[in-house]
Amino acid sequence: MRVLVTGSAGFIGSHVVDVLTDAGHDVVGLDLLLPLAHGAGASTPDGTRRGDVRVPADVDAALDGVDVVCHQAAMVGNGVDAQDFPAYADHNDHGTAVLLAAMTRAGVGSLVVASSMVVYGDGRYTCAVHGDVSPAVRREDDLEAGRYDPGCAVCGGPVEWRLVDEDTPFAPTSAYAASKVAQEHYVSAWCRLVGASALALRYHNVYGPGMPADTPYAGVAAIFRSALARGEAPRVFEDGGQMRDFVHVRDVARANLAAVERVGSLGSGRHAYNVASGRPVSLGTMARTLAAAADGASPVVTGEYRPYDVRHVVASPAKSRDELGFTAQVAPEEGLAQLATDPLRTR
Repeated sequence: MRVLVTGSAGFIGSHVVDVLTDAGHDVVGLDLLLPLAHGAGASTPDGTRRGDVRVPADVDAALDGVDVVCHQAAMVGNGVDAQDFPAYADHNDHGTAVLLAAMTRAGVGSLVVASSMVVYGDGRYTCAVHGDVSPAVRREDDLEAGRYDPGCAVCGGPVEWRLVDEDTPFAPTSAYAASKVAQEHYVSAWCRLVGASALALRYHNVYGPGMPADTPYAGVAAIFRSALARGEAPRVFEDGGQMRDFVHVRDVARANLAAVERVGSLGSGRHAYNVASGRPVSLGTMARTLAAAADGASPVVTGEYRPYDVRHVVASPAKSRDELGFTAQVAPEEGLAQLATDPLRTR
C-alpha cells in the first residue's frame, strides 16, 4: 500500500517510516520540521516532503495515490504554561481537521492516528467501599506532607490503581491531553460523516533511540537520560512511586504497522487501542535502571511535586493483543538500560 506518514521526520514518525518501508509499503513522508522539535535549519530527510498539515495545498499534494494515512504530526509534551494552549490547538486539532478535509477530497478513507494515554487523565482506581472510581483531586496540604497517592473521589478513603482500558472516560489534565481528546473527537465525527475507518493508537510513555534530548517539552525518560549525560543525578519528583508503562519506540512502530495493515478490515468508525509494554514500572525504578546502565550518579528522590501531575496511569494491552495482534517485544528493563547509551536527538 501507499502510506502517507505525517510527522515522518520526528522521533516516532521516523521509526514508523522504517518499519513500514521494511514491510514493503510505499511510504510518503510529510513533515514541517518544526524548529521547536528539530532545531533551526534542520535538513529534510530523503523521502519526506517539507510541508504543513495545517496548509491544505501541502496535504493535497502529499495525498496523491495514497491508500492509508498514518498521522504522527503533533506538538507533544504537557506544555509549559497556558500560553502554549493556542499552539496545541493549532498544530494538533486544526492540523488534524485540515488533514481530514483533504482526505475526504482525495477519497482516502483509512486513517491511523497517534493518540496518547494522557486522554485518560488521572487513570482509574478501586475503592474497597465504592468499587471502581475516579481519584479525588490531590490536595496541596497532602502533597506538602508527602501524601502523594490520591483518595476516593466519593469518600476520600484509600484507593488502589488499576489497569486503564480503552473504555475509560476521557479526563484530560493538560493542554496536550485536551488537544488529543479533541483530535479523537474530530476523527470520530469524520468517520461517521463519510463512512471512514480510523484507528487511534493511545501511546503510553514512548522512549528509545532518537528521542529528543532535554527540552521543556521532553518526557521524563529523556529528562533523566539528559541529566546523566551531563554527569548529574536524575531528580525524581514525589517519592518515585508513580507507576507508568514505558513502551519502546520500535514497538510503537510495530503497532503502527499492524494498524495500517488492519484499518481497512475493522469496519467504519473510530477504533481505539492502547499501545503499551504491559510491564509497569515506577519512575524511581526507571531512574535507577538508567543510572546503573550509564554508570552514573544515583537518582535523588526530591519530594518535589507538581499538582497537575498524574500519580499512576498504567494501560491494559489486552485489546491491542486480541484485535491488532500486537504485543510489545522490548521489556522495559532491557530497553531502558539501552536508553542509557542510545543516541538522542539534539536541536
